[in-house]
Amino acid sequence: MGLITGILTLPLAPVRGVVWIGERVQEQAEAEFYDENRIMRDLTELEEEKNLGEIGEEEFGRRVDELLERLEVGRQLQLERGGHVG
Repeated sequence: MGLITGILTLPLAPVRGVVWIGERVQEQAEAEFYDENRIMRDLTELEEEKNLGEIGEEEFGRRVDELLERLEVGRQLQLERGGHVG
């Protein structure tokens, strides 16, 4: 970035900072939401709820499908970002 460009875009610095922070927050939220270990723990907890009779078969199946979809999306995101899966 040249000196003139830097001076002319200086008033946008706070906006760029907020955008940068927003992007980091989104990345962290996605990392937590699609974390494979967390999804596996959620599946285990879900199975316990079913075994204790806290949820029925239909609810169990729906929530398992949601978790498996999250797992699949998370793995796909990792591959797209050049990371390894697993």
